[in-house]
Amino acid sequence: MPKHTNDRLQGTLDLLILNILARGGAQHGYAIAQRIHHATDGSLRIEEGSLYPALQRMTHEKWLRAEWGVTNTGRKARFYTITPTGRRQLEQEERRWLTLTEAVARALRLA
Repeated sequence: MPKHTNDRLQGTLDLLILNILARGGAQHGYAIAQRIHHATDGSLRIEEGSLYPALQRMTHEKWLRAEWGVTNTGRKARFYTITPTGRRQLEQEERRWLTLTEAVARALRLA
């Protein structure tokens, strides 16, 4: 599967993070990035420079709650959990994504 560039990923990072947390429960940043990487068969790699500012912004928006904890390797890390506000945002982001991808698919069939 071809690697995607970050410009294609922009606009979908919030959706991906919210979805991973909604399905997998509390996770630290590295685990979120790994889950996205594995879920996409390695097509999407989230760089730290994109992930952590997004997590901070989403926490500020109250879509996520962050608490310090210890990883299974004994390292201290912030664990993120999706909030009820985040779940509503996930629903909106999913609807926007489906509308966009359906529109692009229709345009490609007409072109």
